[in-house]
Amino acid sequence: MTFFILFLSGIFAYIVSTLSGGGGALIMLPIVGFYLGPQVVAPVVNLGNMIGRPARLYLFWKHIDWSITKFYVPAAIVGAILGGLVFAELNADWIQILLGIFLVSTVFQYRFGKKKASFPMKNIYFIPLGLVVSFVSTLFGATGPIMNPFYLNIGLIKEELIATKTANSFFVGIAQLGSYAFLGALHGKLWLYGALIGSGAVIGNIFGKRLLSKMSDEGFRKLVILLMMLSGLLMIGRSLEL
Repeated sequence: MTFFILFLSGIFAYIVSTLSGGGGALIMLPIVGFYLGPQVVAPVVNLGNMIGRPARLYLFWKHIDWSITKFYVPAAIVGAILGGLVFAELNADWIQILLGIFLVSTVFQYRFGKKKASFPMKNIYFIPLGLVVSFVSTLFGATGPIMNPFYLNIGLIKEELIATKTANSFFVGIAQLGSYAFLGALHGKLWLYGALIGSGAVIGNIFGKRLLSKMSDEGFRKLVILLMMLSGLLMIGRSLEL
């Protein structure tokens, strides 16, 4: 039953993720935590993400903005390695609370989807962002669609946002999994659980892309902002419960 639920959850989570610019991992956090235990959430969810990314890369390859990736990825790999070194050693619930507040605030920053941008953004800003976001993601398994405001403000929308974000996450995911494996945090059946989520993610990506092509830019932006708000509230709620 656990196998079946993880697989179906992967399909659902990554349909939503494709349509709203991310958040699939955040949807999986409580599910994995309930069935497998909180101590394995981060490595299992990140493994599922990693398995699902090649399919999304293939589907969205021509839309990748490599000019952003070259700034984001090197710093993000360093952040992933550092995050792996302190995994399970750091109690940083306050970080999730701050990230959650930032995500909720995007509803007001974008005036409920009416604004196309809320603050100026340059490619070079992705260097510190990559370092910090990948560090936190390695610790918790997901940071929600925390990068979406930055992608939106630099002008990426729909396929371009999904493609560039996936390319960045793919390279960082390799470093994350390497860190988990080196530390012994990813072992035995955890590989199977992650593979089930990843298999569902592949199917979810395919269906999500078909639905995404039918959405308008404004509709996509509003859905992204809605998910950011919900993700922020979830992150705050989970942190306050711990």
